[in-house]
Order: sequence, then structure tokens, then C-alpha cells
Amino acid sequence: MKTCRARIASAFAGLILFAAAGAVGAAELKVFSTTALTEIWHELKPRFEASGHKLHLELQPSGAIGKRIAGGEAGDAIVSTAAGVEALVRNGKIAAGTTRVLASSGMGVAVLKGSPKPDISTPEAFKKALLAAKSVAYSDPAGGGASGAVFVKILRDLNIADEINARARLGRGIPNAEFVIKGESDIAIQQIPELMTIAGVDIVGPFPPALQSVTGFAAAALSGSANPEAARALVEFLASPETLALLKSRGFDVKP
Repeated sequence: MKTCRARIASAFAGLILFAAAGAVGAAELKVFSTTALTEIWHELKPRFEASGHKLHLELQPSGAIGKRIAGGEAGDAIVSTAAGVEALVRNGKIAAGTTRVLASSGMGVAVLKGSPKPDISTPEAFKKALLAAKSVAYSDPAGGGASGAVFVKILRDLNIADEINARARLGRGIPNAEFVIKGESDIAIQQIPELMTIAGVDIVGPFPPALQSVTGFAAAALSGSANPEAARALVEFLASPETLALLKSRGFDVKP
């Protein structure tokens, strides 16, 4: 009996979802998204498309998509760093009142699975670990990678920028841990959720507190959207408890 009732309830919920989609009309949405959420979109996209809408994802580093939108490229919604979304708010590119803060993440270190984990507990230990590596992989700031820009500043503060960059591998729109898998780097630097998506590496841990930088992520509807109601529906879906729970399970920090 309970199974039957559960099926009926599930079917009824599905009818409501499709009815809601029909109320605003099925739409095709162009969504600009940071690559930090690439893996999570594999689950989020079909869930949202069950409402009848279709998503066309433009996955790039946050800085790159910010430039595209600021430059006038049309679209319906954005998922990017909170700072990137706020900059677009100031430029009038975000529909008023639609910004939703989703989660945040800190930066971390990964090595090849089974390899010795270096001590990164303090700034001095972290510095020694970086200098001992044959190569360090991190996101190319020129490609719009937010974590790369942060790491470049840390290297300068530690006075080891020239030494590390002489043998660094710079990633553009790809998980930096892939360089470790290929044997091209000993250490990968990126936001922890992105490092977690790559099988074959171990997470050493987060940056030492004195060097840590936390990045917030937010979603918003674009002011020039041709499908404003559907774009807002997507933003609310991304800010739903179910989506936030998924983000938390993938290493993001989500406020209760």
C-alpha cells in the first residue's frame, strides 16, 4: 500500500512540475556557468529539464564568462563567482532581485593517489612543498580562472613566483588534477570541489588558514533574457534545498 501511495505521490508531483512548466511555456535557456560546477551539471541538467525546459550550457572559467556577458553576449542565466555576478549587477547585466548565493569553497592541494602527502599545515610548510615539487599545476589567470589569480598572489607573497612558474603547468577550463594523473605535475592546485571530481588523486587538504581564500558562488537571471520567467525558475531551482544538498555532498560549503 505504501509503495502504491508513493508512486501516486511521485506521479502527482511530476504532473505539477510539468504543469508549472507549461504555465510559463517550455523554453530553451542559454546558461553561462563556471567550470567549477561542470560535474554537478551532469545531475542538475536532467533534473531541471524534466520541467520541460532545455538548457544549453556555456562552461568556462568565471572570468571568461564575465567578459562575454559584459561585452554584450546574450543569454538567460549565469552561475559564477559571487564577485563576478556582483560586477555584472553593477553593469546592469543582472535582472534585479534574482541573485541567489549558492555555496562557497576553499582552495586545496591534490597529489597522485597513493603518493606521500606533503605537509601543508603552515605557510612555511606549504612553501617547502611547492618548492620540492617538480611541477605545480594551477589555473591560468589569463584564461579567467579565479583560483589561478589567487594562487599567483600567494606565490608572490611567498617570494617563490619565479621558481614555481618556471616549471608550472597552467590549466584552462580543465581540472588541474589531470596534469597529476598524466605525470606532468606532482601537485595540483584548485578549489577543493574541482579536485574531488578527478579519480586517481588524493586530496592533501585545504590551504593553511593564513593563505586560504574562499570563493562564493551565485546564480542569477540575466537582464536581457528572452525567457525571464524560465530563467528565474532555473535560479530558484539552483537555490533549492535539494540542489544545495547536492553541492554540499560534492565538497562545497553550504550555509544551513
